[in-house]
Amino acid sequence: MDNENVNVPEHVAIILDGNGRWAKKRLLPRKAGHVAGSKTVEQICEDAWDLGIKYLTVYAFSTENWKRPKDEVDALMKLLRQYLKDCIKRSMKNNMCVKVLGDITPLDEDLKASIRELEEVSKNNTGLHFQVALNYGSRDEMIRGMQEMALDVQNGKLTVDQITEECFAAYLDTKGIPDPDLLIRTSGEERLSNFLLWQLAYTEFYFTDVLWPDFNKKDLQEAIAYYNKRDRRFGGV
Repeated sequence: MDNENVNVPEHVAIILDGNGRWAKKRLLPRKAGHVAGSKTVEQICEDAWDLGIKYLTVYAFSTENWKRPKDEVDALMKLLRQYLKDCIKRSMKNNMCVKVLGDITPLDEDLKASIRELEEVSKNNTGLHFQVALNYGSRDEMIRGMQEMALDVQNGKLTVDQITEECFAAYLDTKGIPDPDLLIRTSGEERLSNFLLWQLAYTEFYFTDVLWPDFNKKDLQEAIAYYNKRDRRFGGV
């Protein structure tokens, strides 16, 4: 793909889907699919920056994923521990600014400490802005944001007349991050699954049958090529 002649989206969001099916096809436990999927995340971060993408947001663990079998959730948390440690080193090596979206309060203390450390050490990096949605649900995000807004109104920090779209967005986890231009969902599913419902208002959607662990730079380029065929009018003519 000739980047000079392509309109590369500034912000790409990805729903990482298909880890379990990838493992099942290979007669492996589901956790093997999650391990493979985490390696794909690492590579796609590099590929995204190489292609000119400035913001990348991935849906790693939703507020609904706690309903999965306990052994799978435990395996995911174990993988997350290792991933966060590796990400601290990788963010500094690759100049990535990393932010976690979602409510981290239910997580174990060591995980919360790792998240705070990761965000702190990487906050001034000037390369790819990488957002990981973890224990994230868009409805939960909006409720948390509105609870904070209601307290500000109650305490006189905000008036009802000051509530605008910009004001509302400032109470969300994505404060200061531009809305996604392109959403990719892998594995053939075609739903949003409670992901960035406010932020995706005018985002272009791209669905692919490729399972997440198999997703690569060529697949990302194909999604960008599809994005380039879209006429983004934002409600205008």
